[in-house]
Amino acid sequence: MPILSVLWETVKPTLVVWTFGFSVMTAVELLAPRERQSLRGRLPGLLFWAIWLAISGVAYAGFRTLWTALGIAPVITLPTGAGWQTPVSWVVAPLIGAAIYDFFFYWCHRAQHRWLWRYHAVHHSIREMSAVNAFHHPIEPFVQILLIAIPTSLIASEAAPAVPAMLVLMHLQASLIHTPTRWHLGPLSSVIVDNRFHRIHHSLEQRHFDHNFGAFTTLWDRLFGTVWMPARDEWPKTGIAEVDQPRTLHDWVALPVAYDRARGGGTRPATPPVKI
Repeated sequence: MPILSVLWETVKPTLVVWTFGFSVMTAVELLAPRERQSLRGRLPGLLFWAIWLAISGVAYAGFRTLWTALGIAPVITLPTGAGWQTPVSWVVAPLIGAAIYDFFFYWCHRAQHRWLWRYHAVHHSIREMSAVNAFHHPIEPFVQILLIAIPTSLIASEAAPAVPAMLVLMHLQASLIHTPTRWHLGPLSSVIVDNRFHRIHHSLEQRHFDHNFGAFTTLWDRLFGTVWMPARDEWPKTGIAEVDQPRTLHDWVALPVAYDRARGGGTRPATPPVKI
């Protein structure tokens, strides 16, 4: 069946890349830890990710099958491939694509904080944050399809030689930004998101709420007034005061209900001047 073929083609590279990313970044956490976390404490995260990736694979396979059946084609094509013949362009082209993707991710992320916080709170509830313990609620793939996959599907780019390598690097970065390691991107972190920058986004301190939404570049946070550049030793505790991080499948799925009961509503206070 076509849907099964699309599903496998969607899931296979994702499993390989994410397994590689988790393995590399967990090794980094163990080699240069900024805080100690047990390997056993990462096991629930592995389980949640396995289920989440399966749900995400089914959701994206269904989306791609539907889009193909409807004949929906991109309306914009970026000249980032065959016409760019220098090694510099091979790097610049996928970087532009990554920044465009991150623009939609940025606004999806802000929408989650504004209107879907009780579900996104699962991701923010994590107190023992690491590459593996950076899971999301199982509803989030559908939110990402609506707010990221659909608009980016209308923008195409010509194939560039460095794109596959860039995708692997972006997955590594997605794991890096949650790692509790002393290693970071140094001066490059003024442009590219690293673990210190993203740590602010997960902070327990209210003054940090609703800052640093970008996952790839700091550009959109700077442009839209949500940036908080961390001080050299600024490393806040993470989590949500009202609830503990999920440690069982029931906790993981039902945390939005537990959060509502603990807080009396699904809204997190924002810190001015952040507005949507």
